[in-house]
Amino acid sequence: MVTKEKTIGEMVAEDFKAAEVFRKYKIDFCCKGNRTIEEACENKKVNIDDVYKDLENLSNQKSNDIDFNSWPLDLLADYVEKTHHRYVEENTAVLLQYLNKLCKVHGDRHPELFEINELFVESAKDLGAHLKKEELLLFPFIKKMVAAKQKGENVEKPHFGSVENPVAMMKHEHTIEGDRFVKIAALTNNYQFPEDACGTYQVTFKMLEDFEKDLHTHIHLENNILFPKAIELEKTF
Repeated sequence: MVTKEKTIGEMVAEDFKAAEVFRKYKIDFCCKGNRTIEEACENKKVNIDDVYKDLENLSNQKSNDIDFNSWPLDLLADYVEKTHHRYVEENTAVLLQYLNKLCKVHGDRHPELFEINELFVESAKDLGAHLKKEELLLFPFIKKMVAAKQKGENVEKPHFGSVENPVAMMKHEHTIEGDRFVKIAALTNNYQFPEDACGTYQVTFKMLEDFEKDLHTHIHLENNILFPKAIELEKTF
């Protein structure tokens, strides 16, 4: 699994257990999954031998992870929409409510909550528009390509020219979200709530941490599997 030529995104696409290793060293495998291990470790000032050792140890572990890399693209697009898009939609409203409450109750003692809230409000707004663009433009065209290939038919050129155009936009927006959550993680001390945190405070930080983790998986499935394979599929017509 581990080679110097493969990108970290390709490694996670082949075996999702590798994501836990990269999370351990705070290496971005989704938005910046196109880097080699050497590049990522140099950027994060991480001992590359430790990373290689942890990755090699994965081969001795039994995996129950789903092999998304083998899925047909229409199925993967449906999965992303029904699992990760739905997760964002269901949890965003709750987090907005909780963060607003925390600012009112704890903002005087923890002013960083206002910046966290502002960042998440921006994220909620941008993600809402982002998901609709995928659901209404990109995903339908990917499914149309899969259906045309199965039937041996050609596919009509979309109004956006090539699948690479919306993909480039989606990847750019993914990077923006990834950067936002790097800031949120730093402001929350990696989601460690303070000693005076009430129950809502603790739940909110745990939800933010889970939201970031789901977002990383979501972006990984798109950036490292769905998007590159959709680009290659389009070239076959």
